[in-house]
Amino acid sequence: MLTTISGQRLSKFCFGTMQFGQGTDRNQSQAIYAQCRHAGINHFDTAHAYTKGLSETWLGEFLKNERDNVFISSKVGYTGGSEPENLSKQLEESLSRLGQDRVDILYLHRFDPDTPLEKTLNWFAEQIEKRRIRYIGVSNFAAWQVTKAQFIGQQFGVHISAAQPMYSLVKRQAEVEIFPACDDFDIECFSYSPLGAGLLTGKYESKGIKGRLAEDARYAKRYGAFEMHASAKALYEISKRYNVSSATLAVAWVLMSPYRTTPIISGRTSEQLSPVLDALDFDMAENLFAEINEISAKPAPATDRLEEQA
Repeated sequence: MLTTISGQRLSKFCFGTMQFGQGTDRNQSQAIYAQCRHAGINHFDTAHAYTKGLSETWLGEFLKNERDNVFISSKVGYTGGSEPENLSKQLEESLSRLGQDRVDILYLHRFDPDTPLEKTLNWFAEQIEKRRIRYIGVSNFAAWQVTKAQFIGQQFGVHISAAQPMYSLVKRQAEVEIFPACDDFDIECFSYSPLGAGLLTGKYESKGIKGRLAEDARYAKRYGAFEMHASAKALYEISKRYNVSSATLAVAWVLMSPYRTTPIISGRTSEQLSPVLDALDFDMAENLFAEINEISAKPAPATDRLEEQA
């Protein structure tokens, strides 16, 4: 079980700071950080690649007076590959930005097919020995890549402690193999984009609304399928019947899922974040969970034997 330095258990939500410095200025970012802490969130996620370093820099400034009670996760290797030289350079920069000599968990931001995992995981093992990181994580890994990393890590006496897959009502592929693999290996999952880059907030039901789906071609492609928008519309209709925000329902659905994944939430403003935080105390009835569960298609099983799917 992952804990803060002071031994506290991690909160039900992790807050992702990817928008600190891009879409959210410093004052807004600090207000959001305070809002999260007031709600009991003690886990904050950032990365070397985020917002030209502002995400890590601002987060480090916000938490400096309560470091032992706040769990910091960062990521390296999104750019430049996972050769030890590159990872060392990026970790040094991340620690300097954060104003820390250690992060709680360091993720390999994505799988690098051009660098042997043996080299990469040996480097991670060295960072643990040097007390520069406490835990090892992997982000954006397929299940076979997680499995490979776990077995190779045994050579160096280390364990993959956490994984970061994408997961939401409209992105459910992690249910097929990633979540079961992580459960079997005792790897904690912290899943990102529970709102589908804003698709599941209901805001795109109104025309002319700005957001990542409208402004970023990568996200528009990722969430462009007709079926995803149909699911988002169905969730919006359910939210109106129950007089609850779509964002609250979308995140509460992730919390209630049987896969025991911690959602990494985010928001550009305190107003955006409020309905997401409401999911912390939202008591979702089983019949409502089942209704929401049916508005998006479950992915096919790994063996593709559809007739055996429950």
